[in-house]
Amino acid sequence: MSAYTALTTAGYRAQVRDKTTVFFTFAFPLIFLVVFGLVFRGRSVEESGFSYLSYTAAGVLSWGVANAAVFGIGFTLMQWRADDILRMIRMSPAPLSSVIGSRYVLALGVGLVQSVLFVGVAMLPGFDLVPASRWPLLIPVMVLGITTFLLLGVIIGSIADTPESVAGIANFLMLPMAFLSGSFFPLDAMPDWLQKVSLIMPLRYLNDAVSAALTGRGDLSDVGVGCAGLVAFAVVFGAAAARTFRWTKTS
Repeated sequence: MSAYTALTTAGYRAQVRDKTTVFFTFAFPLIFLVVFGLVFRGRSVEESGFSYLSYTAAGVLSWGVANAAVFGIGFTLMQWRADDILRMIRMSPAPLSSVIGSRYVLALGVGLVQSVLFVGVAMLPGFDLVPASRWPLLIPVMVLGITTFLLLGVIIGSIADTPESVAGIANFLMLPMAFLSGSFFPLDAMPDWLQKVSLIMPLRYLNDAVSAALTGRGDLSDVGVGCAGLVAFAVVFGAAAARTFRWTKTS
């Protein structure tokens, strides 16, 4: 068995054993969907005519997938370093690519299940989400989104030494980004200067691409621009992650 396969298998088993984390990983976005569905039921955004649900469903799905990618690997790297697991892996023939690659596959699996579950619930009567005909584009968009935010999680997990610091840094970045990138409220309702600020946030590009692919809000160019933005952020985060990664607390 290769190091990559062994790490992936061990990571999968550890993940499914932690039933509390599994439950909230998948339930958290659904709770927001239910809340926003009840609050904005039957209402539409005046500027576009789209229902609020078409905004919030795509935005909450993007935020939930990004959140899971960031927190999942952030906590794992911090804990593995604290428990000396990373140091032992370093002494083995397993390369760093096997460590990150195994977590990447798990993050893709979590994102896939999250997306299928979320869209399935959003299509139920009461929410009435109708996926656009170009919904298959959601797959590459999600892969790029998970890649980008997983690399951000690698940075956080590399510079944080305690669970509290991982949660603090991740929440400091992800919560404001969710509000300023249009995950919870339409960007059209925000001042122009805030809409411009959102352009420096990767979640904005994931939101736009998911909205265009899933709900048809926007056109194919929005999917392309969103994917291009995610690729750019992935390159930047990847470079930063390579510089900040630590096998131990001191190196």
